[in-house]
Amino acid sequence: MQPEKRVNRLRTPTIPPDNRQPTPMPSPNRPTSGRPASGTPLRPAQKTQSPPDRSGVGYAVRKNLRQARGYMRQHPWLSIAYTLITRGFIILFLASIAWVVILKYVPVWFTPLTISRKLDTIGTEKSSKIFKTWRPYEEINREAALAVVASEDQQFPYHWGFDFDEIQDAIKENQYRKRARGASTISQQVAKNVFLWNGRSYIRKGLEVYFTVMIELIWGKKRILEVYLNVAETGPMTFGVEAAAERFYGHSANSLSRDESARIAAVLPNPIQFSIRKPSGYIQRRTRQIARQMRALGGQKYIRNL
Repeated sequence: MQPEKRVNRLRTPTIPPDNRQPTPMPSPNRPTSGRPASGTPLRPAQKTQSPPDRSGVGYAVRKNLRQARGYMRQHPWLSIAYTLITRGFIILFLASIAWVVILKYVPVWFTPLTISRKLDTIGTEKSSKIFKTWRPYEEINREAALAVVASEDQQFPYHWGFDFDEIQDAIKENQYRKRARGASTISQQVAKNVFLWNGRSYIRKGLEVYFTVMIELIWGKKRILEVYLNVAETGPMTFGVEAAAERFYGHSANSLSRDESARIAAVLPNPIQFSIRKPSGYIQRRTRQIARQMRALGGQKYIRNL
């Protein structure tokens, strides 16, 4: 008998049952939490930005600056002009500081007012000679210094260039006065006489404020008064108390008396109209009034600690 052939049948391997639960699919309308599935790129969280505030002043300024820059890019010559003007202002600012510093130590030999008076004599029969002699503060009698303080600016030792109480009083009085009364301090008059021109304009007044602050900070009270005593107009073509003393009294400013100093101070508001040599009745009354004010202030000790 032939042996029975054995047939090899393939058996399907038995796979053990998987007891794990199927992972539920996320709902499209429900956000998922935790780590994203494998292969899903990470996306940064998006921040909700509020719309810019367009009602503030800062936004308006930035908008105007952007428009100005855009306009200047379209017109290159404006950018060049802006650069030149800016550099010009910087140069003038630095030059003004340098000039103020120099005049702190150097005598002021001429001012715009002396030049103007010199030019006014051209083509006329008037003499063009300027009477002006510089004298240091130590060589001028303190009576002359006290006289100009008593008549022009009694708060000079204490203020910082501006007497605001006097300014307010002048504003009130000028409302009913026919002739406006000024309230300029000695510092303001020095700033105007040394650095600026004659005239009335907002530009000149603004520059006067600027130079007044500068000389108060850089010069100090003693130097300001010294310059004022040497550059103030005291008569026709006459500047400074030394020139006035020599021309009208025949001696130096070092030996001025109280009455002589008071008369010089009396003509300062209008030295072209008023005269030291031939004082009018008004100048004589004003001279006596200034002398009384000098005594009321306590004499020379009032300006001792400038």
